[in-house]
Amino acid sequence: SLEMALCNCLLRVMGGCHSKNLGSRWLRLSPRRLSTQSLSKARDAAKLVERKTQEEYIALEDGVGAHNYHPIPVVLERGLGSVVWDVDGKEYLDFLSAYSAVNQGHCHPKIVGSLVSQAQKLTLTSRAFHNSHLGEFCAFMTALFGFERLLPMNTGVEACETAVKLARKWAYEVKGVPANQGKVIFAEMNFWGRSIAAVSSSSDPESYTNFGPFVPGFESVPYNDLKALERALQDPNVCAFMVEPIQGEAGVVVPDEGYLKGVRELCSKHNVLWIADEVQTGLGRTGKLLCVDHDNVKPDVVVLGKALSGGVLPVSCVMTSSEVMLTIKPGQHGSTYGGNPLACAVAQTAVEVLIEEKMPENAEKLGKILRSELKSLDAEMVTNVRGKGLLTSMTIPEKDGLSAWDFCLMLNERGVLAKPTHGDKVRLAPPLVLTNTQLERALDAISATVREYKSR
Repeated sequence: SLEMALCNCLLRVMGGCHSKNLGSRWLRLSPRRLSTQSLSKARDAAKLVERKTQEEYIALEDGVGAHNYHPIPVVLERGLGSVVWDVDGKEYLDFLSAYSAVNQGHCHPKIVGSLVSQAQKLTLTSRAFHNSHLGEFCAFMTALFGFERLLPMNTGVEACETAVKLARKWAYEVKGVPANQGKVIFAEMNFWGRSIAAVSSSSDPESYTNFGPFVPGFESVPYNDLKALERALQDPNVCAFMVEPIQGEAGVVVPDEGYLKGVRELCSKHNVLWIADEVQTGLGRTGKLLCVDHDNVKPDVVVLGKALSGGVLPVSCVMTSSEVMLTIKPGQHGSTYGGNPLACAVAQTAVEVLIEEKMPENAEKLGKILRSELKSLDAEMVTNVRGKGLLTSMTIPEKDGLSAWDFCLMLNERGVLAKPTHGDKVRLAPPLVLTNTQLERALDAISATVREYKSR
């Protein structure tokens, strides 16, 4: 196969011996001796062949990379706004936005400009020293979102785990929960990452199977069930309830009207911190700056990530009150890269352009059109259309051996990139800079794909 040929060639370049098992081939490589020659060999391995086809890129990645994702078979090379191009030059509309990390569009010129400008001055100091951007970024964000303190991290899962640590620390030192008895409540079918802590809270077998033992003190209640939540919060050892305002990975599950207001009331009643995981739903994605703004409620803790940098580099943060944040003292939590000057400069610019260019408003307007048009399609082939703003999903039922995966492959052929989640659901989440013309083009492609899917 092409994959095997590439792997064999790679090992000849690197000096390894041949075997049918790629893993054992790598184990037989001799101990690494760094030299100019080894660097040259590594560069040769990266430029293994004159790669001109998508199949060759995919085969190389499959041959030497981990198999922890199952991507749509397209190899992207560049992007601008809502459009991306593959290595063959074919143009696509991006209707996933890197799981809502590219809300501001690919390579937004102001964000890229901020990146380049700061990268030429100073990129990283660690938190061993102060830098000239962290304080400004914290002041900007807390003033904008109405919180007192901000703790910067890099990824969404790091920020969510930070929020959990803060909640436990606050519960022991302020609420008075006995040591090591604190509990954090999550909603079933939550998703906030792949770390051990994250999968410890998961109800999805694919996420947690064969990764135990798990973090203790985590419990779950059904999503969108206030009665179940109230029963759980009656335990005086509960520290916090962490929930997504709309469950993204679960298939864009929108709770009933009034659910988030009920969450706020119950958490206040039982002196429990409400942590809103806005990593995917925040920063304009649902038509408001925060998804909780639809219900006019304020969580105790908000977690942001993904689009916080406009998709340029990993940036996340936790915002909360001084009472909660200052329970963590120096040496108790941190990150080498968290709060670096490059990330702070880029993130502030990313949030500024989001507001200046009225991207949440565009998401609100185009999202309504998108869902209205999807609901007008063949009701046998497209069901359960739901969402807010430009976070939408539709259910594509299995048919004659075909699935939502096949539907996305057909859609890919028509120049629209999307991916299924949880089997039969297709998530549609284009950048918030999407234009009316681009939306019409995407809807034409979806409509044609529905007809093809039905006819097969």
